[in-house]
Amino acid sequence: MENFIPLRIGHDQEPYAAQFLVKWTPKLYVLDYKGTAHHDAMGFFPPDEFVAFLLLGQAKLAFHNDHLDEAQNLFDKLLQEAPASGSAPEAVYLQGVSGFKRSHEAEPLKEVYRRLKLEYPQTSWAQRGFPYWNL
Repeated sequence: MENFIPLRIGHDQEPYAAQFLVKWTPKLYVLDYKGTAHHDAMGFFPPDEFVAFLLLGQAKLAFHNDHLDEAQNLFDKLLQEAPASGSAPEAVYLQGVSGFKRSHEAEPLKEVYRRLKLEYPQTSWAQRGFPYWNL
């Protein structure tokens, strides 16, 4: 993947281990150029899940910086390339929130719940989307 620079920090490499709460490895972060964390996880991923994790991190970085069109494109890419990944339900949720922030209309949030309920019903993201049903 482009736009990523891997960095390895051991649990005993101070001050970074303390700064990033590295208590067990691997601890994975997607950081911006200032070192702000936008996405993280602990543990190993199979290759396809790792790619989805990185895509979600990249999308969240764009989302957090209000680059909503870029975020939307990255959420779309993740959902097209890895719809069965563990990252997909969060991408659906944030895709709807991003759509709401762009349009200020409730429909993207309603669609979040419909899609999560249909495609990812057993996830915590489906539960988090429930309040949007009645908008």
